[in-house]
Amino acid sequence: MRIIAHLDMDAFFAAVEERDHPELKGLPIVVGADPAQGKGRGVVSTANYAARKYGIHSALPISTAWRLSEKARAQGQPGAVFLGVNYRRYGEVSERIMALVRRHSPLVEEAGIDEVYFDLSFAGSFEQAAEICRRLKKEIQEQEKLTASVGIGPNKLVAKIASDFRKPDGLTKVTPEEAENFLEPLPVRKIPGIGPKTEKRLAREGIRLVRDLKKFSPEELQIRFGKWGPELYERIRGRHEAPLQEEYEPKSVGEQETFGEDTRDLNFIFDRLWGMCGSVWNRMQAEDFKTFRTVVVTVRFADFDTHSRSHTLAAATGSPARLRFTAMKLLMPFLDRRENPRRKLLRLIGVRLEKLER
Repeated sequence: MRIIAHLDMDAFFAAVEERDHPELKGLPIVVGADPAQGKGRGVVSTANYAARKYGIHSALPISTAWRLSEKARAQGQPGAVFLGVNYRRYGEVSERIMALVRRHSPLVEEAGIDEVYFDLSFAGSFEQAAEICRRLKKEIQEQEKLTASVGIGPNKLVAKIASDFRKPDGLTKVTPEEAENFLEPLPVRKIPGIGPKTEKRLAREGIRLVRDLKKFSPEELQIRFGKWGPELYERIRGRHEAPLQEEYEPKSVGEQETFGEDTRDLNFIFDRLWGMCGSVWNRMQAEDFKTFRTVVVTVRFADFDTHSRSHTLAAATGSPARLRFTAMKLLMPFLDRRENPRRKLLRLIGVRLEKLER
């Protein structure tokens, strides 16, 4: 019998900040870009549950988060505390949590800095697996003073959905016999692979819940979704056989920056590009990678039109100068008539490295 657990830290970045700064306890906390008194141009990375009551959530424009905070303040509630992102600190805490998880399972897949899958098939029953997860949650609480939510299921898909079912500090167990009924009443967006655009398209047809999708045959889903259709047919029934991957390898390392003002100032743009290349290079080395092969540059214009261009080198390289040169070549067309004939101002640029090798 296969038993998979998924652990997801609750509002991780914000929770670490609240723990490290007791004076913030109980206050709404937003971690992300500088709101600049409502004129900030980045996004929210994480909001704690107090801030979420104001409608603030991850990926929300930071300016919108500021307005929601000010609205709450005007109603007599505490305004949100806005903090920058401290990746180094969050990484240190994550390493200690992952070490605790590895004490309870022989097979672990780190899915990100704040989430992890682990195999509990050796436990022999879902009841015993749940007991192991209770002990693990207690250990995290005692050692790190943080809460985690855990889902237990017959596969990664069900376990991940279950971990989100009773947040924060939840524990949800879904057996193979319960999986299909567990998924039926959920919004289709809960199924990994169904994004916001697909969700809206389905809603226009009256398809909002998983049970609505189950009316279609594999062939009908293939017509709607292409080759992914038959796989979706299995997913919405709780069937998913993807294996755990013991080694977590970042697929890429990247950063992006939203400028304080839209611009086409070449000196400013290239100054930020060089700084970003240096930062990405340092992060790549911090992850113990030695070389890369692909460089990706992203540009967002003032009208939010967004483009990415990439170049894969003939051979892997460990040269920061090669990174800067390749990024510059990819960016240049967006500064002249090749990719920017209307001479639009730039709002954001980003640099990402792919095909990393240790």
